[in-house]
Amino acid sequence: MRARQPLKEAAARDIPQFALYGENTAITNAEFVHIELIETRSRLHDWHIQNHTHPGLFQILFLFAGEVRAEIDTALWECEGPVVITIHPSVAHGFDFSKEAQGFVLTVDQNLLFGDESGAHAAMFSTIFVEPLALDLSASDETRQRIEALLRQLMTEASWPREGHTLMLEWLARSVLLLLVRLHSDHRSADRTGRHDFELFSRFRAAVEEHYKEQWQVSRFADRLHVSESRLNRLCLRLTGKSAFDMIQQRLMLEARRKLTYVPSGVASIAYELGFQDPAYFSRAFKRYTGMTPKQFRQQATDNGQ
Repeated sequence: MRARQPLKEAAARDIPQFALYGENTAITNAEFVHIELIETRSRLHDWHIQNHTHPGLFQILFLFAGEVRAEIDTALWECEGPVVITIHPSVAHGFDFSKEAQGFVLTVDQNLLFGDESGAHAAMFSTIFVEPLALDLSASDETRQRIEALLRQLMTEASWPREGHTLMLEWLARSVLLLLVRLHSDHRSADRTGRHDFELFSRFRAAVEEHYKEQWQVSRFADRLHVSESRLNRLCLRLTGKSAFDMIQQRLMLEARRKLTYVPSGVASIAYELGFQDPAYFSRAFKRYTGMTPKQFRQQATDNGQ
């Protein structure tokens, strides 16, 4: 989903209220569930659905291909498929679809979500309707395929009523919603994990900045951060493409290059300042990292006028 842009808030009296998607009639094919293809209604209106609300009805837009510009309350969402948009009954919304848009619009009555006496349904399903959501389906092909298969079963059941028709629609609809609840939970977990990983990486960088001259091993940094050495290495590789050891060496050699360029001290003195007990080992490590000895590097810096 691209940037959400604010829109001028429309007066409530200017926003039509529909019992169903663009209609003033109640659901007739089942007590609590209605499904249709995006193109069924949108093509009739030149792929534009005016801003409206659905009192008592929750709506979910499943866009598997194409694009949509969705007016959601006072914001404009620009989304590309595959994506799911969830809409609470009180949320004013309208759509402008691209002509190649493909997908489904699922509308469910509030009793389907919150009608059970135990309150279990309400607690579970409210997570995806407490505010409008745009859930990316591109990260999990399996989830997208399962959702699409269930929606097609819903379409089949809606077009050919048989014994247990209403129950079948409700069960299929709840199955779709449960997959969305899982998807949303995975997104939130990923967000939390992402934030935690970034915080951990930032703390590692700060620890390296503080202790790189002390020649700490990776294991000591890991102990300081209360994580395993392997996890710290995986995190560094994922975020930078370098191991934790390489990052420590990178910071150490950056300081070595600075000192060789701007500090007139001898190579041995610089080696000791950087925590090396053996200047010869420092020279070998520096050459492995830069491709030249400290003296060669300093001479090159002098020749370049630094």
